[in-house]
Amino acid sequence: MTVVMPQARGVSAADRLAGAVAAYLDHLRVERGLSPATLTAYANDLRAFGESRFAGGWDRSQIAAVDYLASLGSPPPGGLRPRLAAPSRRRRAAALRGFYRFTFGEGTIAVDVAAHLDLPRDARRLPETLNLDDVERLLDAVNAAGGSIGTRNRALVELLYACGLRISEALRLDAEDLSMDGAFVRVIGKGDRERLVPVGEEALVWLRAYARDVRPSWLAVSHVQPVRGGPLFLTPRGVRMARQQAWAVVKQAAEAAGLGDRISPHTLRHSFATHLLEGGADLRVVQELLGHATISTTQLYTHVTGERIREIYARAHPRA
Repeated sequence: MTVVMPQARGVSAADRLAGAVAAYLDHLRVERGLSPATLTAYANDLRAFGESRFAGGWDRSQIAAVDYLASLGSPPPGGLRPRLAAPSRRRRAAALRGFYRFTFGEGTIAVDVAAHLDLPRDARRLPETLNLDDVERLLDAVNAAGGSIGTRNRALVELLYACGLRISEALRLDAEDLSMDGAFVRVIGKGDRERLVPVGEEALVWLRAYARDVRPSWLAVSHVQPVRGGPLFLTPRGVRMARQQAWAVVKQAAEAAGLGDRISPHTLRHSFATHLLEGGADLRVVQELLGHATISTTQLYTHVTGERIREIYARAHPRA
């Protein structure tokens, strides 16, 4: 028998759900310290559930959530669009399970719905990586046109590969986060975890050129007193570079270098980790540099290097 919590008279299920979602997002923001991008993703996933035909009985039993998640694996009625991909289904299931775990813990609902929700199996696709020659071609293509924007773009992409940063981490950097003399950068990653990452000399050459020849004149355009030295990566208008602009820089360079359209800023992060492991770096060190909360995430790259080893063996051994 399902126990039903007392409900405020005249308050609809949709309003109760909206209030519970707002409380959960506040919990994630204040107590868990999740980034704005992650909060937006959670909000979008929970809104999709709230707008579905299953949400009417969301707080009475597990049936609403279970049926909703089951529907995500089937093509929508009419076949107007494909069914949701497995990674997206897994993300929505994780968002919904976390929400229900919170609402049950807070006493908002009487049924432990989260205990009935399983996450779809994670396919764990191997990440796209570049070999060393491809990295060189990409970097050379970044600033092929030269000029101030070319210098900034080359400094950004050099930093992404030299430090394995997420694009959001690189664009959140302020000038005070980068130590040219110490050759390191202070990064605030997921969950507000801070880490110090060494910066290689090749990247520092371009960062010094950008900081010396380009950034001061752009910073002056904004006419705003900079906080913590101001954003590290600027536009010519003196404002912080946007994520879409950074993606376009990498995409255009990859196309110019003949590397195809699957290359993204995150490809440089994957390549950074793979090349470190192939060079003999300890897995725990790579975990720290990437800012992974658990070693299991970093271990994915050992499968990539294993594939590389087999490829090299197959090419090089006379009896392979």
